Amino acid sequence: MKKNILILSFLLIGFCGFAQNDEALTRETVQKSTIKGHIYFLASDELRGRETGSPEIDIAAKYLSTTFQRYGVAPVPGATEGYFQEVPLVKTITPDAYSLKIGDRVVDPEGLLRLEGANIDTKAEIVFMNYGLEKDFEDKKLAGKIAVVLAGREDAQDWRSVFMESAAKSKRAKEAGALGLVELHTQSPDNWIQFKRFTGGSVVGIKREEESSNSGFFNLWVKDYDSNFQKAVSDKKKPLFEVLISKEMQIEIPSKNVVGMVEGTDPELKNEYVIYSAHYDHIGVGKPNAEGDSIYNGARDNAVGVVTVMSAAESIAKNPTKRSALFILFTAEEKGLLGSRYYTENPLLPLEQMVYCFNSDNGGYNDTSIATIVGLGRTTAEKHIKEAAETFGLTAIDDPAGEQGLFDRSDNVNFAKKGIPAPTFSLGFTAFDAEIGKYYHQQADNPETMDYDYLEKFFSAFVLSARLIANDSETPFWTEGDKYYEAGKALYNEN
Repeated sequence: MKKNILILSFLLIGFCGFAQNDEALTRETVQKSTIKGHIYFLASDELRGRETGSPEIDIAAKYLSTTFQRYGVAPVPGATEGYFQEVPLVKTITPDAYSLKIGDRVVDPEGLLRLEGANIDTKAEIVFMNYGLEKDFEDKKLAGKIAVVLAGREDAQDWRSVFMESAAKSKRAKEAGALGLVELHTQSPDNWIQFKRFTGGSVVGIKREEESSNSGFFNLWVKDYDSNFQKAVSDKKKPLFEVLISKEMQIEIPSKNVVGMVEGTDPELKNEYVIYSAHYDHIGVGKPNAEGDSIYNGARDNAVGVVTVMSAAESIAKNPTKRSALFILFTAEEKGLLGSRYYTENPLLPLEQMVYCFNSDNGGYNDTSIATIVGLGRTTAEKHIKEAAETFGLTAIDDPAGEQGLFDRSDNVNFAKKGIPAPTFSLGFTAFDAEIGKYYHQQADNPETMDYDYLEKFFSAFVLSARLIANDSETPFWTEGDKYYEAGKALYNEN
């Protein structure tokens, strides 16, 4: 009995000593002056908002890779120039001319939006399909015809729902062989202004080697709040639709993720990797505000996230953890999570070896007593994150703004979809209020507007969390019942 107690005592002492050691190692490397220096450079006017495809974001990438090298972070096999994963992007400049004629009536250009399609010149019969739900497409013969639907759903007319439903309807129409889709907007007139903001101009996407087999498909939206067009297409004698859309232009955009690794110290656990990630792009230069400032510096979003990862890289490179570490700084998050999507489709290391993705992304903060972790309770590493935050005088809370859908709006979600547990460590916020809005995607998001005493605690909490997760003998995973729990079991071949 005494022998068992003695063994247990030694184990407890060893565990406590190990935890204290990780705390000491965190305090040793996380320094306010270092944090401040990195953020002031990345969010400087000279980098002009780090827009994807700009010369300035390439400067940022070089700075990050050089810092990795200086810290002792190793290159990843398959990366170019040591620390880069080339991400082939293309900017599509949308057609500037398009029209829709319904019978003998030309749709007013102010009431017409193009969502998809280029180089179209067609005249065809239509099939009206109510709201275009799955049941509406059943047994419909659409080959060589144009599908016409009402926008959104009868019970969902907010602008987000309308956008999401539109993508699903386009997919159904393509699969049914339709030439195109026309959506009639008969409800919620205030939405139209919002819709116009998100259409036209240019779109950045990942370059694909093969062209889509549905490249001739189109999707047009018609403002029909007086329901005149709906009445016309619902009539037994349906008019023909004539569609003209000019050509689009494509410009290749060279871009890159910045990647590095540190091998773990444990003979077995080093085959498992913890990913530490953040996006380093922002939205560049825009219209001047009242003060004449046109540069969106992106200090909070996401220089803070980048330097959080760099702090973990410095600590782990100097004192490696049992599990290996993979550091990834993504391009083109602001263009639709493109850098992380490309990485998960083209991983430099096998995804099944990635047991956790600890992402950091930020919009701002309104409470310096907390760290907000989007998805805190969704993984078994919750205990480590809470402990680390408490060690540095912060309280870790879960996402308080579920209505914003933040978990699915950052790079972590591309890893979650593959099955990898992936929360996002964010600056402390209790709501998306005016304080957040003052800086989020605004010219005011400058490095001199932040509380660096708070940031030192925040960065320390992230680094200690990272060390505790990477040194735990138990592999982290999704909590049972989570949306991505089954994807995780499939990825790791768990029954």
